[in-house]
Amino acid sequence: MDFQDILDAVFTFDNYAQLLPLVRNSLIAGAVLGLLGGLIGTFVMMRDLAFAVHGIAELSFAGAAFALLVGANVVAGSLVGSVLAALVLGLMGIRARDRNSIIGVVMPFGLGLGILFLALYEGRAANKFGLLTGQIVSVDDVQLNLLVGCAVVVMLALAAIWRPLTFASADPDLAEARGVPVRGLSILFMVLLGISVALSIQVVGALLVLALLITPAAAALKVSSSPGVVVLLSVVFACTSVVGGILLALGGRIPISPYVTTISFAIYLVCRVVGSRRAVRRSRRSGSGIGSQRTTAGVPA
Repeated sequence: MDFQDILDAVFTFDNYAQLLPLVRNSLIAGAVLGLLGGLIGTFVMMRDLAFAVHGIAELSFAGAAFALLVGANVVAGSLVGSVLAALVLGLMGIRARDRNSIIGVVMPFGLGLGILFLALYEGRAANKFGLLTGQIVSVDDVQLNLLVGCAVVVMLALAAIWRPLTFASADPDLAEARGVPVRGLSILFMVLLGISVALSIQVVGALLVLALLITPAAAALKVSSSPGVVVLLSVVFACTSVVGGILLALGGRIPISPYVTTISFAIYLVCRVVGSRRAVRRSRRSGSGIGSQRTTAGVPA
């Protein structure tokens, strides 16, 4: 395969207008997941749970693979695996050190189970591959309704606990001293995170779910320290990555996840450059301000 063949595989927009209606459900699902991922990803970064997302994704993958093997609903299997993993991490891994140790144990176990179930599955290879890398046209009406319903439940629950969860995420010791149920909020948030991971896997796959739940929020934090602005930018970045990835994947012959992750990573790089330049300008202004104060006091700058 030469370079032109690679380009044709990545970007081929023949009959694009005729193909676009096929991904209507996927576009709606992508927008909903972008909104959900942007909201919950902010708390993932605040609570230092990036590694936990990957661990939950592996158990979610195992649940989805088992459901595929036995002919059950793949989304339901993915949800069961995610919620179980989230409960384990929420109940047993309160401290970061304990949590990371548990994730290091659970993650390869979940991945191994998933590979075992896929090896036993005798159906279409595309179904196996889709669990790992996502599928662009796999969202039917039933899956879309389930996805939207679960996403609405998660967002309503997140809205209900937003203020105490923010307090507990920023300063858990002070929040606990003020009477905030820090442990209960932690467990509830892990369950909400597990559901979000399971829903995200349906579009971007188990291996690259971090691009939806981590990278947009990490990019937003590079350009703003305002909580409201960070949440807004995180949602915008996540929606742009998913919807843009779906639209680009429709014009190629490769899975959706490389497009989503590339857009997400490009946004992060831009935000990192912008954040670095802002930090340099602030440093220069601070230095010039100190120099002016010294000169005013009669001390050479």
